[in-house]
This record gives sequence, C-alpha cells and structure tokens, in this order.
Amino acid sequence: MNSMMYPFATPPQIGASPMPRLDGTHPDRPLLSILMPCYNEETTLPEILRRVRAINIDMEIIAVDDHSRDATYAILHHEATNDPRIKVIRHPQNRGKGAAIRSALAHARGEIVIIQDADLEYDPRDYYEVLLPIVDGRVDVVFGSRFMGRHTGMYFWNALGNICLTFFTNFLFNSWISDMETCYKAMRIDIMRGLDLESNDFRLEPEITAKVLRQGHRVYEVPVSYLGRTYEEGKKMHPIQGVYAIFALLRYRLWK
Repeated sequence: MNSMMYPFATPPQIGASPMPRLDGTHPDRPLLSILMPCYNEETTLPEILRRVRAINIDMEIIAVDDHSRDATYAILHHEATNDPRIKVIRHPQNRGKGAAIRSALAHARGEIVIIQDADLEYDPRDYYEVLLPIVDGRVDVVFGSRFMGRHTGMYFWNALGNICLTFFTNFLFNSWISDMETCYKAMRIDIMRGLDLESNDFRLEPEITAKVLRQGHRVYEVPVSYLGRTYEEGKKMHPIQGVYAIFALLRYRLWK
C-alpha cells in the first residue's frame, strides 16, 4: 500500500473550523474521484453538489446523467461550466445505477474513488473519516456504515432487509461487516477497476462487496450519518431489489 500524507486526525464537525486541505501524491491527478450517478434528481442536485464542493479535498466529480426526464442534465451542464472539477456524462438511454458508475469510473483520474448518490441521504462531510484509513496506508477499502453512525428516516423493512443481506454476505464470505448496501464505498482506483463491474442496476452494491471480499481485501468500516428520504421524495430502492441482491451474492460467491 502506498502511504499518503494525512494532515488531519478527526472528521469535521458542524460549526467547526475548516479542515486543512488534503492533496494527493501525484501533481497531475486529483486525490479523490467522486462517482455520482444521477437520475431525475433536479430537486436535490444543486445542494448535494454544493456540499461536495465544500469539502476541502483535492477532488474531481464525475457526474453521470442516466437519461433523466427532468432538469438534471441542464443543472449538471450549468455547474460544470462554472467548475472545471465537474465532468458530466450523459447516457442516451436509462441504463441504471451500475451502468452509470461504470461510465464514471472509466473517466476517473483520482487515486481513490468513492460513490456519492445525488440525493441528500449521505453527508459528504463524512469523506474525511472514510478516506483516513486509505490515505494513511492502513487499508485499501473502506465502507461507511449507516448502522454504526447517526441515522434517521430509514424504513423498518428496509433496515431489516439490509441487516439480513449483510448477514448473508458475512455468511457467504466469512466476513464481519455491518452495512453491505451502503452507498459510501471508497477504495483505491486500481482495486475498483480490477473488479470488472458488470451490474447495471442496484445489484452493483452486492457485486462490489462480493468481489472485494472474494479478492481478499479487508473492508474497514467507519460510522457515517444517514438521513433517509421517503418514496414520495424520490427514494428508488424497492423490496424486490433485496431478492436480486441475494442472487447476486450467490452468483459472485459461487460462479464468478
């Protein structure tokens, strides 16, 4: 593992003074590539972009509009015009979150990658703590666990489904993690590219987890905050995705 300089010891707190800037080890590439899949997120997109760009880290944002029917692409195009750190990709047809992440990953230049949904459920201020174990060379893969951190707004059956899927993951791969379905999965870019991702939809989450564990990488978990949105507010995860996740876990444990 290559070690990078880490100028801070704790993640930022609300109301705290700004954190020191964190830069990578290569002057010609950013430290962090943020992979942001977007689909019909005009309501939350401006605010999540503002929050992400407020983080004092050398970064680039690869935003993929998955053929939204609202103003998502127009917002992204406008923001990219005013900020060279943002690169926008648009799918000619809706392909799903997994396909959007693959498109973003193909254009990423950072040393580390992290997935950031375009809603407001996850707080980018948690980036510091998520990146710490990778930046200081302890591990190569970090998951931000909602069940270890502060959370609200999670539906009971969704939470139970997450717990069951995580238990099944631990059973299949002899691991011990607490949140397999978390959005905040960060790792060195060579590791994510080495996973050869193929899922087009939300099966991306179990695919990443299964392949990371099967390749023998240790998953380091840190607590992250989570403010779940309702289906009326645009939540896209539905119970059937849990069934798909079970088959994905079995597939990548037994056959892939």
